[in-house]
Formats: sequence, C-alpha cells, structure tokens
Amino acid sequence: MLMLRKTFVSNLRPRYISSVVPEHNLKDFDVKNEPILGYKKGSTERNELVKALEEAKSNVADCPIIIGGEEFRTNDVRYQVMPHDHKHQIARFYYADANLIQKAINKSIEMQPKWDRTPLKERVEIWDRAASLMANKYRQKLNAATMLGQSKTAIQAEIDSAAELIDFIRFNVFFLKENAKYQPISEDIKVTKNSVRFRGIDGFVAAISPFNFTAIGGNLSYTPALVGNSVLWKPSDTAVLSNWTIYEIMREAGVPEGVVNFIPADGPIFGDTITKSKYLGGINFTGSVPTFNRLWRQVGENIENYINYPKLIGECGGKNYHFVHPSADIETVVTATIRSAFEYCGQKCSACSRAYIPESLWPKIKEGLLHERAKLKVGDVTDFSTFMGAVIDEKAFNRIKSYIDYAKSSNNLEIIGGGGYDNSKGYFIEPTIVQTKDPKDKIMIEEIFGPVLTIYVYADKDLDSTMKLVGNSTQFALTGAVFSTNESFLKRALEEFKMTAGNFYINDKSTGSVVGQQPFGGSRMSGTNDKAGGPHYAIRWTTIQSIKETFVPLRDIDYPYMRE
Repeated sequence: MLMLRKTFVSNLRPRYISSVVPEHNLKDFDVKNEPILGYKKGSTERNELVKALEEAKSNVADCPIIIGGEEFRTNDVRYQVMPHDHKHQIARFYYADANLIQKAINKSIEMQPKWDRTPLKERVEIWDRAASLMANKYRQKLNAATMLGQSKTAIQAEIDSAAELIDFIRFNVFFLKENAKYQPISEDIKVTKNSVRFRGIDGFVAAISPFNFTAIGGNLSYTPALVGNSVLWKPSDTAVLSNWTIYEIMREAGVPEGVVNFIPADGPIFGDTITKSKYLGGINFTGSVPTFNRLWRQVGENIENYINYPKLIGECGGKNYHFVHPSADIETVVTATIRSAFEYCGQKCSACSRAYIPESLWPKIKEGLLHERAKLKVGDVTDFSTFMGAVIDEKAFNRIKSYIDYAKSSNNLEIIGGGGYDNSKGYFIEPTIVQTKDPKDKIMIEEIFGPVLTIYVYADKDLDSTMKLVGNSTQFALTGAVFSTNESFLKRALEEFKMTAGNFYINDKSTGSVVGQQPFGGSRMSGTNDKAGGPHYAIRWTTIQSIKETFVPLRDIDYPYMRE
C-alpha cells in the first residue's frame, strides 16, 4: 500500500472526481539507531539488568504454543536451560505436532486477508509502540532472557536484544515508508492515474529463527507481518524465552491474535507440514545449510501444488576471513581478530574463523593474539567481567570439541592457544587459536560456529596465490575483512574479493553490522543475500499490485486513423 495524492478534476463527472485508491497520511520522521547503553558499575541500566536477571533466574517461564490467541500445551514438554549452568531451567515450552501446525496454517490463512486490509497507518502505529516498549519498559527483560537463555554477556545482549531488535522494528517501518513514495509515471493525471501498492502474500509465511540473535527472531517473524502477511513462527529451542518475550511485547503493542502464531516444534515435522501446504507463501530462514537445502528441496518437490511460488529467504552462516597485507597495522589486526573470532563464543554468523597472515608480520601478530587471548575470561555471563560465556548446547559443544580434538591429532595443525573444554557445569570451550600448514585443511573450509580461529601464515611473495584461496577454498561468502595501509592494495582487494563476502570490511573486524548502516547477508552457500537491515528487505515480503485509474469515459472502439 502506498501514499497517494487525491486528484480533483473539475470538468469530469462527480463519480470521477477523486482517486479510489486511499492515501495513508503517514508522517515522515527521522530514524536513528538505538543507542547502546554502557552498563558501567552503578549505572541505572546495570542495576535494572541485575534485577531482571535475578527475576528471570528465579522462575521457570511457561511458554505455550499460541494459535490465533489460543494457548496449547502438549504432552511433549521441553525445557530451555542456561548454557553456562545447564542444570538450571529457565523456560518450559511445548512441541506442536503436525495437527497443531496445520491448525496454525488454517488460522493464518483465515487471518491474512483481514490483516492485509488493515491500513498501513495502523500497522505503523503498532510497530512504533512496540519499539518504545522494547526500548524502555521491557529492555532489561529482553536482555536478561537473552543473557541467561543464550549465554550472552551484558554488552552482547544489549547490542542484540535491545539495540538491533529495536532498530529492525523502527527501520523496517522507515524503509517501507520510503519505498511507498515511489509512484509510476502518469502522463496526464486528469485522464489517467497510475499507482502501485504493496500487498501481503495470500497464504502464510513460515519464519524459522536461530538461537544466536534474539533480534533475528523478531525480524524474521514480524517484518513479513508488517507488510500484510500472517506468520507461523518456529523459534529455536535454545532461544524460546527471549523469543516468547518478543511475542508478548508485540501482542501488547497491538498486533492482532493470529497474525503471528508462536509454534515451537520439531524441525523436520514443522518443515514437512508447511511445505506440504498449498498455501505456503514463503519461508524466512536463518540456520544451517543442510536445513535450508532440505526445505528448498521439499518446496521444489511440491512446486506444482502451491497457489503461489513460495518466496525463500535464507541466511546460512559462513567461513569468514581476515586477510592481512604486509602493510597492515598490527595492533588493529590483533584487536579486530580477537573480537571477531571470540565475542559470543564465535557463534555469530559473521565471526572470523580463518585468517591469512604474512610471514613478515606473523611473529608480532602471534605475540599479540596470544597475549590478548590469555586475558579473555570465560564463565557465567552474569559476572560482568566475563568476556564470553558457554556455547549454546551439548550438540554444539560436541561439534566444536571434535574440531579441537582433530587439531590436536593432525600433523598439519598446531594449537598455539587454548584448546581446553569442560561441560561438567556449562558448555565451556576455551577460545582456541590453531595454526595450519595447509590452507585447504577442513578446519579452514568447514563452518565450526564456535570459538576456534585457524591461521594460515603465507610467504609474502605468495600474496597473489593466497588471495585466490579466499574465494576458491570454501562454499561460503558471508563476511570478510582486509587489513592494509596500502591504498593501491586496498583498491585491488576490493575487486579481487568482490564475490567472497556479502559484507566486506576494510581495516575493521568481520562482525558488527548495524541495521541501516551495513545491511547484512551473503551469497553462495551463505544464503540468498536479501540484506536484512536494508531498504529492500521488507518489500521482499510483498506482492506489488499495479493500478491504473481512468477518469475519462471510454466511448470509441475504433481508432481515429481508421475513419480517414
């Protein structure tokens, strides 16, 4: 739906006086990124966060399945635990079976046309209220749920479940308004007026969100809803509490029941059920390559059954790199690499997992990396001196551990820092640095999604061939960074690495994209590169309708030249 001006034509009959396409009277506003709070000792935000943490730790939140506002609790009961203290439960939730998932599909199909007819102005007002609630009343509740449930430190939670989530809510509204300003050409407005409007998809959208960013859960589920879709939201089992908190906030802000349905479920059962429905309008996904491939394959197998071609948007992670040139500033390389590789245990889709460092700089960079790595504190995230908590669950722990064990046994690999792990209380893994002799060893190619950084030291004379390795040794192309003070090399790198990363950084770490500043996403097997946090993401979930209004009655069947 779009902002359209009314047209008044005095010499036409009354029924042609004005446009039948309504305008929305959406006021323009400046949008800014949500400030990140500091959480210094004695600050108001730190005191409020400590209180919220204590409250969340002392309860086991009940998070039911929600379909059209109705609560369901099945016999398949699950619990979310704190990764850094895995015997401590913080949320109880329930798996929906195929029948309940189908019930949610039916409710979504019923709700979509009603919601799609809701004026955009009203939807914008709801999203504005939600952003305000997240920024104020529920900020620390969101942060506490993210810290405890996903083992994020205070600053990592603040960046994610406060600032980025609020930014998604605000900026998607802003970008939708900006896109709505476009109107096609009308050569003579007194005769014909052309316009376009945004519609939701007739059917439903399935949002499948990951554990690692609370904000992604909110974006995947509520951005399609903003533009007129109904949604089945399957949260990650290991992010239920924070995602449930988002659901409650959006409901309080005024999102009608049934627009977004909260459906924890077994992944394959959820995927099988949604892809069999002829009303599947799209899948909004963040997760692993095998899961996205499975969903894409199932859609292909059912393609003739759908009423629409389903839209598939996916972000699937990466094997992100730091490439260091001999002219690089050593201190910048060390600081950026430590932060990128080990903040949030390397469980960011953009985390640096491989680095290419020249021999001429390696001794000093190695010294710096090991010095800084040794200072990183691993432990309980409610301790404000902790740098990183635990990895998300036992499955992740075992996967990451297997790569460390492999490094310990390989002749091509040497662990030069870290390498320890312990899951007796929490799923703790030390930040680990590995040096490889082989730039195509599996540890340099496969996504680990944990605090393991592998470094290949190249001979300075082999710069050109090493640059080629960046793009041809892995299937991913999500984020990458280059470090150099040589302007001519940076210009060259910008072209050489063009297809190796959807988000490319020059003299900065490969993590830390900000909504509205660095729209996020990668190509190749990293995903469909639809750029969450950018100006076109929301309209990817629309079906645009072109409208032509004619104000002069049509009378002649033939054309003037035919009468000569």
